[in-house]
Amino acid sequence: MESKKAPWHFLFLLILAGESVFILPFVLSRVFRPTVLDAFGLDNVQLGICFSTYGIVALVSYLFGGPLADKFAPRKLIAVALWMTALGGLVYATFPSYTVLKILYGYWGFTTIFLFWAPMIKATRVWGGTTSQGKAFGFLDGGRGLVGALFGTMGVLIFSLFITTEISMVTVGESRAAFKYVILVSSGIVIMVGVLVWFFMKMDPRAEKEIILDKITISQIQEVLRLPSVWLLMIIILCAYVGYKITDVFSLYAQDVMLYDQVESAQVGTFLLFVRPVIGVLIGVLADRTQITFWLVVSFIISFIGALLFATGLVSASSTAVFFISILVVATGVYAARSLYFAVMERGQIPLLLTGTAVGLISLVGYTPDIFAGPAIGLLLDNSPGATGHQHVFWMLAVFSFIGLIAAWYYFRLYRKQKQF
Repeated sequence: MESKKAPWHFLFLLILAGESVFILPFVLSRVFRPTVLDAFGLDNVQLGICFSTYGIVALVSYLFGGPLADKFAPRKLIAVALWMTALGGLVYATFPSYTVLKILYGYWGFTTIFLFWAPMIKATRVWGGTTSQGKAFGFLDGGRGLVGALFGTMGVLIFSLFITTEISMVTVGESRAAFKYVILVSSGIVIMVGVLVWFFMKMDPRAEKEIILDKITISQIQEVLRLPSVWLLMIIILCAYVGYKITDVFSLYAQDVMLYDQVESAQVGTFLLFVRPVIGVLIGVLADRTQITFWLVVSFIISFIGALLFATGLVSASSTAVFFISILVVATGVYAARSLYFAVMERGQIPLLLTGTAVGLISLVGYTPDIFAGPAIGLLLDNSPGATGHQHVFWMLAVFSFIGLIAAWYYFRLYRKQKQF
């Protein structure tokens, strides 16, 4: 589709929606984990089971939600997904029982993936056209990282406004009351973003018709499955997403190996939040000016080198500078791969019209780390406490980065002769 290019505000709304939809299920529990555990009366395992429920529903939703994105206009699906997710926030704010909470997370797995994920990827691809895929997906992922950081900061500010006693003396009741405001304000913002998307994320009507199918047929699904790029992207995304999951352990590494206190460890996590948008934007702009598939290969090489720095025990408590440089190396590789893996769909000759179907099939395999990565990392850390366990986790990253590198290299070789636009 090379008709009139969608304006910049189209991409801005995609970025805003792309992170807003995950605020209630994920960002709040990441920022307020101790508060969530206390307010809902949960332990870590129970919260983990809520996330697993989400992951299982999401996995099925990837498959069936993909073709839906090829049948309806992206803005309609995205807006409805935001509104339905926000409605779940109203249930969340009542601090329901553990059983209801598991059902709620399953519901969020449906609203954020079945209705949202493939339309977001397709709309981003439409915005990028044939010349700006790197920029489109780099800005999307980097922008989402920044929006997540800003939402987290806003949540902490709201929470602190409603805590009147000394933080160490706060009761569960006070904590719950303050957190309720955080949930309700977040839900309200998600609804507003949905309204903005519905009214302002409009495309040229003729262009919109060009990217919508009246009916998805079995032969079209078979057409997608015959593309080597689809199978390679399954492996590439799976490996890159394992890397993204492993970045969650950096703050724990800071505490267990670098011997940082809780505040210093949290600062490491904050550092990562602001690295992601910078990497996303830089790699997106760079990739569009050269060979986008080549930069996907480079991202896995960087990730592999960073993994070895940690896995071989080079990063120790006596080397703060080496620690931060090594984090930066891993984060650069992981976030660059994450920014580019859907951006190479154009180069891999995946038809724009069938983007949703392709994204659904690719994501079915690519996002399985949502189910296995958390338990695998936990097992490696618990079986070998301290530095050894962390080294095992980074050996896991090294293995997946190497497999991703092979798949990305093959993708590069297979599609490099395509005409560069």
